[in-house]
Amino acid sequence: MASKHVLVFQHLAVEHPGVFRDFLAEEGHHMTVVELDEGESIPALDDFDALWVMGGPMDVWEEEAHPWLVAEKRAIREAVRERGLPYLGFCLGHQLLAEALGGAVGRAVMPEVGIMEVQLAPAAGTATFLDGLPDRFEVLQWHGAEVTRLPEGAALLASSPRCPVQAMAWGKGAFSMQFHIEITSSAVDEWSSVPAYLASLEQTLGAAGAAEFGARTLACMPEFNARARRLYTNWKLRSGFG
Repeated sequence: MASKHVLVFQHLAVEHPGVFRDFLAEEGHHMTVVELDEGESIPALDDFDALWVMGGPMDVWEEEAHPWLVAEKRAIREAVRERGLPYLGFCLGHQLLAEALGGAVGRAVMPEVGIMEVQLAPAAGTATFLDGLPDRFEVLQWHGAEVTRLPEGAALLASSPRCPVQAMAWGKGAFSMQFHIEITSSAVDEWSSVPAYLASLEQTLGAAGAAEFGARTLACMPEFNARARRLYTNWKLRSGFG
């Protein structure tokens, strides 16, 4: 397999591709990380074979506070709509894909923080991105915004009682999810060091619940990582990356 080059948009140093970095390295692929919140510029897309967009504490509509969001959405549109690059979005990256393609994102009626269940949508049966996953499965959630309207042409792949758009596909190569499947064993501790994340965690679960959440996440990590590997393999096959 020829080595490929993935461009990664990050919005916080601790919200990185996690275990997906290991999957790339195992196959000899490379990635270039652009830390947008630190003022790094988006490079030309010509030399990249895919775009991954990670999570972050900001919201898609906060362009005044984070002006780089404008350029990021423009780059996502170029990558997905104009170039047809394989795309993978996590949490904020899921929401940014929806808005960049004409969908809508708003505050969640009920934030999701914790290990919670999602359910496959009927369309997931023909979308290999979620092949091999059970009809219902648990994932780590940590978000207070959500996709409120799918972009035209998008397929809904998964939902939850609190969040109707948990995963979606657009075109042949763009896939995204609201939940966090990329996490490693250090994720909860790292994210809890971010004031906005810690506040949402304690507000939703309470101090005792927050501690239990960390322990349960560690216990679930082998299952989470196994599903992450399956989704990575599915993404490669479905998107044309590999």
